[in-house]
Amino acid sequence: MSLVNTSRKFAQICATKNPILFTAIRNHWNKDFKPAAFPKTQEERNAAAEKYGLISSEYKPYANDGTGMGDYPELPLTSGDSRDPHYPWDNPELKRNFNEPLHADFEMYGEDRYDVMFKHRTPVYKQFFQFTGVMLGIFIVYGVCENFKMFPGLIPKQYPLQGKKHYTFEVEE
Repeated sequence: MSLVNTSRKFAQICATKNPILFTAIRNHWNKDFKPAAFPKTQEERNAAAEKYGLISSEYKPYANDGTGMGDYPELPLTSGDSRDPHYPWDNPELKRNFNEPLHADFEMYGEDRYDVMFKHRTPVYKQFFQFTGVMLGIFIVYGVCENFKMFPGLIPKQYPLQGKKHYTFEVEE
């Protein structure tokens, strides 16, 4: 019974002296981060552009096709690798500045992920044909050589005197 009373008192002390523990758990969603409804008038577009820190001429929301993007701006695709590493970023780990709006698929375009600006040395179609050629060549070599079995040659074991027992497991008398 004393354990129950002790834990109850501890919970009351934590709730009164350290409310940040309960606030952080209870209020985990910030309603300001949720996009508003798709802007229909020019005033709504200007308000949304100001909300995201953009000039109204640069602001273009995602299409209202039911994906739930609302008034979130459609930003150009730029990967972390494509950004200047020598620019004095406010957050150099992510190469972004304070209050800079993020792309809707930001988690997909980090420095350790897909780079949309990457230029391959050879075109993708050429890579496909190279891969197909190598795999076909291996398959053809396997198919041709399948008929010719290769294994080490075996001959019967050779003993010094054929037919004579060299050892026995019987007890000598």
